[in-house]
Amino acid sequence: MNVSPDIEESWKVVLQNEFEKKYIKNLKQFLTNEKEKYQIFPKGTEIFNAFNSTPFHKLKVVILGQDPYHGEGQAHGLSFSVPKGVKTPPSLVNIFKEIEEDLKINNHGKGDLTKWAEQGVLLLNATLTVRSNMAGSHQNKGWEQFTDKVISTISEEREGIIFLLWGRFAQNKSKLIEKSKHHILMSSHPSPLSSYRGFLGCKHFSECNEILKRKNKTEINWQL
Repeated sequence: MNVSPDIEESWKVVLQNEFEKKYIKNLKQFLTNEKEKYQIFPKGTEIFNAFNSTPFHKLKVVILGQDPYHGEGQAHGLSFSVPKGVKTPPSLVNIFKEIEEDLKINNHGKGDLTKWAEQGVLLLNATLTVRSNMAGSHQNKGWEQFTDKVISTISEEREGIIFLLWGRFAQNKSKLIEKSKHHILMSSHPSPLSSYRGFLGCKHFSECNEILKRKNKTEINWQL
């Protein structure tokens, strides 16, 4: 996997030094070895889909996930998203429930969040690859170091970005964000196991647009 050429130009510029570090070379070697033995998701051309869909200078909102989906045909490089025609996963069903409650927008039956990404919503997973049918199988191999650097770079180089941190894993990343420069909205995770603990009813989608409106930025159209 050749990391650098696969990523959109504005990200390549801000992350160039990172691509030259030893852990990235080790990560590439790990992925090469994995691909020889297992099926890996998402496919190679979609690993950096979040970055390629949302250039650094167009970024407005970050939605942080943990791991790509590990089922056949589900992962395509955008957190919480699945390609068109794939059954909507349970966490995304709850995200759509909240959007409907909050903004009266009905996205049920859909799953591809590319339209959000193209409007400046970075749909970032902490780990960018996974072995087929083995959740968490590529954790602690270097991806988290890379995506932590992505978050801290956004924090340092941009301002007024809205971070949606759902669940404890995502909330732990708040330490990478300069709180005086950015907006952090937190709740429980949208998973059916925890959505009732604060995600449903959080109104993050309308709040997000209120913040953008106050800053004279174009609001996100959450309708798919």
